[in-house]
Amino acid sequence: MPESTLNSITCPEPNGAHRMAFRAWGDAAAPHAVVCVHGLSRQGRDFDVLAQALVARAGGALRVVCPDVVGRGRSDWLKDPMGYQIPTYAADMLALLAQLHRNAPVTTLDWVGTSMGGLIGLAICGTPQLPLPVPVRRLVLNDVGPAIQWQALARIGTYLGQAGHFGSVQKAADAMWAISTSFGPHTPEQWLALSQAMVRPLAEGGYALHYDPAIAVPFRTLTEASAAQGEAALWQLYDNVTARTLLTRGAQSDLLSRATAQAMTQRGPRARLVEFEGVGHAPTLVNADQVDVVASFLLETCGPDP
Repeated sequence: MPESTLNSITCPEPNGAHRMAFRAWGDAAAPHAVVCVHGLSRQGRDFDVLAQALVARAGGALRVVCPDVVGRGRSDWLKDPMGYQIPTYAADMLALLAQLHRNAPVTTLDWVGTSMGGLIGLAICGTPQLPLPVPVRRLVLNDVGPAIQWQALARIGTYLGQAGHFGSVQKAADAMWAISTSFGPHTPEQWLALSQAMVRPLAEGGYALHYDPAIAVPFRTLTEASAAQGEAALWQLYDNVTARTLLTRGAQSDLLSRATAQAMTQRGPRARLVEFEGVGHAPTLVNADQVDVVASFLLETCGPDP
């Protein structure tokens, strides 16, 4: 089974810098790179199963990079919580891509983004004239689009920022499952594996969730009106995307409506839509059917790219 390495880069910010950690799988010198970016309260180890499958299917001739977005996982926490927004995250990803390209030239670049990671991907792919090593070739948007259902944001807001205090990793996993059943069926072993990187040990004993509770600060400034106003800008980013695009959706998702998903197949990059039954927001890309859909899209021939 492929193994990963833990790395980090220094990312500039207005009054200093912060460190962003990332896990790398496969051949660090491979010219084909896949960047996988997680959701709002998650971290890069969510993609362990997918990354291992991609590297194995590519015969090792691939590098898969899974960052912990700042404020999460092994990355630094920001001094100013209002920095926990897409512009900061996108700037950090540009710094990451530049470093990867300096280490070994990137000639093929793909992006997999779950929820928030997909919105960062839209910023990267849909903003003209960004200093990318190469344009993103294929884009996977996992259960996210330009229009986000307000009731899902309200649901997420009920628990975001509550780091908790748990006596064991298993107890933390059980608590996270109580608010994550929309992820769809998982075996206890799968869920524990997903949960282990979601906690950090506390000096006084026990565990808390891995992220800075202050990531909730800018999130709580959202209103239904401001979210609606942001849709036009997100649709413009989407319409600018030239990468071949796959849209994966939980068939019971409360964040990405079916109407929005259908609209995404008709405009911009005209995404190919695949829905997973029995899953809401968001598919974890752990179960074999989900992994196969994404891996096939990224690694198998599906006609000439734009």
